[in-house]
Amino acid sequence: MSAVASTAVLLPAVPFGVALVGLLLPQRSRAVAAALGIAGAGAALVLAVALLTMVEVGSGSTDTARTWIDFGGITVTAGIRVDPAAALVAVAVTAVALAVQVYSVGYLADDDRYAPYAAQVSLFTAAMLLVVVAGDLIALLVGWEVMGICSYLLIGHDRRLPEAPAAAVKAFLVTRVGDIGFLLGIALLGVGAGSFRIADVLDAVTAGELSGPTLTAAALLLLAGVAGKSALFPLHTWLPDAMAGPTPISALIHAATMVAAGVYVVTRLDPVFAAGDPALLVLGLLAAATILLGGLAATAQDDIKRVLAWSTVSQIGFMAGALAVGAPEVALFHLLTHAAFKALLFLCAGSVIHAVGSNSMADLGGLRHRMPVTFWCMTIGLGALVGLPPLAGFWSKEAVLHAAEAADSGWLPWLVYGVGLLTVAITAWYATRLWLRTFFGAPRGAAAEAAHEPPAMMAVPVLLLAVPSALLGLAAFWDGFADRLLPGAELVHLGPATLLPLAALAVGAGAVLAGWRRDPAADPAAALGPLRPAFARAFWLDDLQHNLVVRPVRALATATSDADRTVIDGAVEGTGRGTFGLGGLLSLLHRAALPRAAAAVLAGALLLGLAAVLIGVPR
Repeated sequence: MSAVASTAVLLPAVPFGVALVGLLLPQRSRAVAAALGIAGAGAALVLAVALLTMVEVGSGSTDTARTWIDFGGITVTAGIRVDPAAALVAVAVTAVALAVQVYSVGYLADDDRYAPYAAQVSLFTAAMLLVVVAGDLIALLVGWEVMGICSYLLIGHDRRLPEAPAAAVKAFLVTRVGDIGFLLGIALLGVGAGSFRIADVLDAVTAGELSGPTLTAAALLLLAGVAGKSALFPLHTWLPDAMAGPTPISALIHAATMVAAGVYVVTRLDPVFAAGDPALLVLGLLAAATILLGGLAATAQDDIKRVLAWSTVSQIGFMAGALAVGAPEVALFHLLTHAAFKALLFLCAGSVIHAVGSNSMADLGGLRHRMPVTFWCMTIGLGALVGLPPLAGFWSKEAVLHAAEAADSGWLPWLVYGVGLLTVAITAWYATRLWLRTFFGAPRGAAAEAAHEPPAMMAVPVLLLAVPSALLGLAAFWDGFADRLLPGAELVHLGPATLLPLAALAVGAGAVLAGWRRDPAADPAAALGPLRPAFARAFWLDDLQHNLVVRPVRALATATSDADRTVIDGAVEGTGRGTFGLGGLLSLLHRAALPRAAAAVLAGALLLGLAAVLIGVPR
């Protein structure tokens, strides 16, 4: 096995082994659990960086495969598939995972269930890394499903919050809806290609060995799973509620694992979606709806984490839009920059919540002087989110808009471009609102007045993440990044068209600033007027889902349970009761006093003797 293959195998194996050891630790072994989690994430980051330096840039993928199972000629292999894009994503995943492990030591200092938490974070990391390097669709599916299990465990980690278990169940069930399609799509591709190995499947697609209807069905089914994991409309409703989990887990889910997995899988299987017409059209429509819905919903949230959650929905829509217009490398570029600045934003939000004890912006204000390090780091993160040059998000978001503008595939790219441009202004609006409401003005509570910077274990990851959030986009100017690590991507194209997103940014931020200057104590969201309730409830899509899906399913489950209890169980239990009653009647007939019983026996014997005489039984 080559050095590249060995390193790729170790990449998910190391955090997986750490997770197994951590799950066996007693719950009180906090120090050991923390050391294991940090060491495992650190080792995985070293392996990911080593893998990035070892991959042969511009030479395609490194594939290894050994037959694992053979189902009547359809093979399942154990192997890896690594290229520069996979190595880049692996670096992003492990860097965020390490930051989360370190940050969690301080953030969850009083958590009595820290040991299983740290182990589950390691398992989550291992599952995502398995998705990144898997060379077989079945192995990819294993990592995909383990992530779903880990999300359930980690979102519901804090059992003191009544909303946490419900949010965990919701995330698990909503993503399972999409995963049914994902499983069926993988089955179609594997059966059609005669192998589940990704290289064999892509070769079969390129050679035209899979029929058009099969490819279309497989692509659309896979897209259902992508929509669930990456929180694309209409399966986005689980992501804002997942904020009930610990803030470091929000950073991990939003920046590097769950929501990134769907985008990465589409880039990995891009030929399937490109050939499975109209899969890219459907993806583009979902992307446009997700971009706009996430942006509008973020404008009216009061919870600082929910603002960031809805911004993730919107930014994932940008990545999906790039995929839909045929620019997978650009989507990966935005995925990488988003991983940096969104992890930074969530960890900064966690520092604010840790200091103030509240998620509500109504309780914040005036933290700029009390938490200067957090203020400047969050300013960098918000600037990257809105696309302020020269921060990371500017280059990747501008690349997405340019890819949509330059595409020549009809009206869909213009829809993605128009919605994306409008959402740039909306993003600037809600990000500026969050910035002003959190850090400026007078403190709106006693806790805000007493706020202070977090401990070093929380501050160091924040400071380190601020560096790529500010500078990662400049890697687009490096030929080794643009031409070799993401070949074929146009990442830098400054020109007159660049002025449009900058103008939209200025309009959105300027509108909030103008209103805030008139009344610094007022919430800029009041300017939304009658639209505010609709935006705050995300156009009541969650309520619609609850009424059209959840309530009927619960009613059906209740009716089924009642029918099982009254009809099926009733029939079985009724048969038992009837038999028992009949036995009781027969037992009554056999009960008699001794004289009557003796008389009955003698009478019976007399009758038997008489019968024997009459039928001539020989004596």
